[in-house]
Amino acid sequence: MTNDLTDNLFSLIKSLSPSEKRQFSLYVGRIGVNTDSKFLNLFKVMTKMKKYNEKAILQKTKISKQQLSNVKAHLYKQILISLRLNPAHQSVPVQIREQFDFAYILYRKGLYKQSLKLLDKIKIQALDYEEKNLAYEILELEKVIESQYITRSIENRADSLIKQTTTLSDLNLISSKLSNLSLQLYGIFLKMGYARTKEEAESIRNYFYQSLPEYKFSEIGFREKLWLYKAHLWYSFITQDFLACYRYSMKWIDLFNDYPHLVPIHPVSYLKGNHYLLESLFYLNHTNLFETTLKNLESTLKNPKIPDDDNIKALAFLYLYSNKLNLRFMRGNFANGDELVEKIQKKIKKFQNRIDGHHIMVFYYKIACLYFGDGNNKKCIEFLNKIIENKSLEMREDLMCFSRILSLVAHYEAGLDYHLDRLVKSTYKFLIKMNDLHEVQKEMIRFLRNLPEVSPLDIKAEFKKLHAKLKSYEDHPYERRAFLYLDIISWLESKIENRPVADVIAKKVASAKR
Repeated sequence: MTNDLTDNLFSLIKSLSPSEKRQFSLYVGRIGVNTDSKFLNLFKVMTKMKKYNEKAILQKTKISKQQLSNVKAHLYKQILISLRLNPAHQSVPVQIREQFDFAYILYRKGLYKQSLKLLDKIKIQALDYEEKNLAYEILELEKVIESQYITRSIENRADSLIKQTTTLSDLNLISSKLSNLSLQLYGIFLKMGYARTKEEAESIRNYFYQSLPEYKFSEIGFREKLWLYKAHLWYSFITQDFLACYRYSMKWIDLFNDYPHLVPIHPVSYLKGNHYLLESLFYLNHTNLFETTLKNLESTLKNPKIPDDDNIKALAFLYLYSNKLNLRFMRGNFANGDELVEKIQKKIKKFQNRIDGHHIMVFYYKIACLYFGDGNNKKCIEFLNKIIENKSLEMREDLMCFSRILSLVAHYEAGLDYHLDRLVKSTYKFLIKMNDLHEVQKEMIRFLRNLPEVSPLDIKAEFKKLHAKLKSYEDHPYERRAFLYLDIISWLESKIENRPVADVIAKKVASAKR
């Protein structure tokens, strides 16, 4: 077994809950000869390990080094079979797949009518739960049986099967094209973030509308509509049309409200829809509605319809705590964030194998912004360095760029300006390399580069000049994205008014509520 598969086996064993471990022992013990088997001994030894140690395994089991690879492979397979039998993992798609396998066995046994009866039953269930790919496979087996054996089960059976297959084939093709489009747009967003120029936005627009498949809205179902809304949502995010983001995230959630029986089948998509609704409200700055929606999400996670598994727990952490940070930004509440940050760091460590590096870096950036708003610039720099020094992160170029900009400002605020000139030059080179040098960034770098030469008596005047220049870009369709990452306007106002940046933002929030 390769090292990758060894890691997979170890991580699979470590992911098992106490009840799943008990079930595996019972599953293995159902055959007496297994109770002293090599793969069970390997399981017992690996369960107790904190880190994989092959030398210890060979010492504590009767497995030779030559046998170890095959025993690992067998153990991995047996654990998966045990998990498949666990009631907690018996979701509707798994149940339909199991019944399909039974129908195939009946067909191979020559019990054609029994097979067709079972296939017809699970086909209705598959369609009811929007498992159209499974329904298509069921239809294909039905056609095989009908074409080989004259069952005379239903009159005009052939015509009915052909019509159903054609309809499902068309819907599966639409779904496939929409899912491809959604995934491509998500990939673009992870790579570059928001559209940086009119040309980029136009390119994305052309790609989006050229890739949209033809469809009649009245003829598509839940699955196709879900992929359609996802594609529109990512297109809207990339082009910074946050009102459209709000509309499509609401359509996404309303779709689940129309099909409530599908919430337990697609809990991840349901939670994602709620998360993107919150993201939209954050960028639209609707604080009260955001707070209400966040409370609703917390309540939703306690709903028994939402499975209580490791995947959902990781996503719940990701969505809840990311938006708890966002709510603090919206309220201008930057103080006393250490407890929240500590919780986030503990959960990142707990779920590090289930959360991708991109989302962890987004957490670090938001934490850095929290400390910056609280005036703790050294802590801000500490978290920004986690992003800047991450050489393996090949996504969200915009996140990397604005981390460097914020780092420059934090170094100045912390009084660490003795090497500011070097940082300014390295940031300038990085932005050019990323093709991400825009007017807001140019003005910021120009200002920071000249700061050491400005007299303390003139510093406030310089802040006012920069504030006036940047204020003109606040509503610019492409320059405004700089303010999505860092409220540099509020920072400048805090310097001009000699007040903490948190007070400036809090005052703006209070004014917006009136």
